[in-house]
Amino acid sequence: MCGFTGTISLQQIDNEKIKIANKLIECRGPDHTSSVQKLVGKKYFNLWFNRLAIIDLDEKANQPMYSDKFKTTILFNGEIYNHQALRKELIKKGISFKTSHSDTETLLMGISFFGLSFIEKVRGQFAIAFLDELNNKFYLIRDRLGQKPLYLNFNNKRVDFGSNLISLLKVSDNTSLDEQEIYNYISYGINNSPKTLFKSIAKVKPGEIVSIDLGENQFSISQFNYWNIEDYQDEKNFDEEEFFEIFSESVNLRVEADVQVSNFLSGGIDSTSVVKNMLDKGHDVNSFSVYIDNPKYDESEYIKQVVKKYDLNHEYVEINSEISNKDVFESLDCLDEPYYDPSVIPSYLLSREISKKYKVAISGDGGDELLGGYQRTIFSLNKSSLFKNLFSKLYFLYPAVLGTGNKLLLNSNNLEKRFRSFLEDQKLLNIFGLKADQHNYASHLSFNNTNIYKSLLIADYKFYLPEMMMFKIDRTSMANSLEIRSPFVDNKLIEYVMSTSTNYIDIEKPKKLLKNYLIEDFNDKFLNRRKQGFVFDVEEWVYTNLDLISDTISSGNVVNNLDKNIISKLKINKSRINGQRIWKLFVLENYLQRNN
Repeated sequence: MCGFTGTISLQQIDNEKIKIANKLIECRGPDHTSSVQKLVGKKYFNLWFNRLAIIDLDEKANQPMYSDKFKTTILFNGEIYNHQALRKELIKKGISFKTSHSDTETLLMGISFFGLSFIEKVRGQFAIAFLDELNNKFYLIRDRLGQKPLYLNFNNKRVDFGSNLISLLKVSDNTSLDEQEIYNYISYGINNSPKTLFKSIAKVKPGEIVSIDLGENQFSISQFNYWNIEDYQDEKNFDEEEFFEIFSESVNLRVEADVQVSNFLSGGIDSTSVVKNMLDKGHDVNSFSVYIDNPKYDESEYIKQVVKKYDLNHEYVEINSEISNKDVFESLDCLDEPYYDPSVIPSYLLSREISKKYKVAISGDGGDELLGGYQRTIFSLNKSSLFKNLFSKLYFLYPAVLGTGNKLLLNSNNLEKRFRSFLEDQKLLNIFGLKADQHNYASHLSFNNTNIYKSLLIADYKFYLPEMMMFKIDRTSMANSLEIRSPFVDNKLIEYVMSTSTNYIDIEKPKKLLKNYLIEDFNDKFLNRRKQGFVFDVEEWVYTNLDLISDTISSGNVVNNLDKNIISKLKINKSRINGQRIWKLFVLENYLQRNN
């Protein structure tokens, strides 16, 4: 795990500027900092790296890592779970290694020897910057599911790149805002790849390789996908035993580390399934739970059931439900992009607590995407009647100040409208006087699949998982120098689910597969309860801190310019949704002001 920042330019680069930018992400790699500055031909290279040492703690495994034989250099953020098998394959080809078991060196030598096709062999979470001096090529490579971030700012004389957007803001010359993406944020609460809030800075998309030709007089760029989830669609027979074999392999690959590993244990179906699988395969389990002291949200009863059943080496941390403003702002500080979901607060606090003892934690994240566990998936699959569809037409008359109109759109006979209603807030755009049809993410949430259920899974994997879930997990954990490994977010497991029939799915019993896996260990109340999770009562916080929020927004240059009276309009109806809307706008202005 690491954070890195770099530039390649045809002109001298302000190295001190890059050094300052890299210091912003020391939390992503507090164990070792190193850099390379050199001139190759007419090209100036500045590469800065921070390491969080987890695999091969020896200093030989530090980065940037260079191959004398191939004249290649790598910067790598993430973990390669099958690196040992890949290393054996390379050794058989005659490749020698300097480190004992560094996954970074396996990547370096693998890409150097096999070329970019080597990435197709890799299982893991990764953002890679790879320099091929002999061929004047530079590559940026992001993992299939967007678990690790990767940004770039390109022109034909220079490329800035890194694992943190704010670092690129410090390095880049052009940081003007993209008006279109401000509107998209207002509706969705995020900015979808390849876009960011800034015109010149882009995200490398999940499953994408950006190829840059480093010419003597100018650079040129091209992009292509090495992985597309749609390519794996098929209707082969689903075999439960085969599914759990792949799941067990995925769990087993994520246990390896040269530091102690813990498990996030929420007491839910997903994290409990991971713990059970680890124990069944003979692994030691150090589990960790953070729960809230509010009886309304307290799930420690279920956590204790898991701990008792499996006799776990477990640690509890209780968090006060009245989260302080200090904790709120500290959590927001970890965001290198504006991100609206208030669950970032408890996620940050959870990571902060577990990082006091561990560097690595295994989580149950991704189980809902894999097995259709989200409420939006279930509701979207419900067919609409003629009467209900007519009822949905009232959406256009629904006052924007009352909410998103989601409950009306759920009655539509249009699958896309039903699903999108959970993710977007076009009514908030209406309050600002912006045209909703001009500012949406239709291309990212389209449904062209004849298998409706798989269409919904694909939408989650192309939009919600990388842009929201993985974003939150990466930023909140790495801000605390903690690596999260998610066995359900595994390309082999996802490819298997996409390639098989869906006859094992029971809409009336979401995630039946995992519930059956646990049925001998837990009762019906445990398996079929409605999960609350560790929450932050954003509605209460917003309406308690309206003066602070109003001051932040009124002193800004974005939301206030769109509508000076937006807070007054929204607080007329002090509802949950308007509390979340005010929070969304506050997060945007707070982010912009923190970063000048």
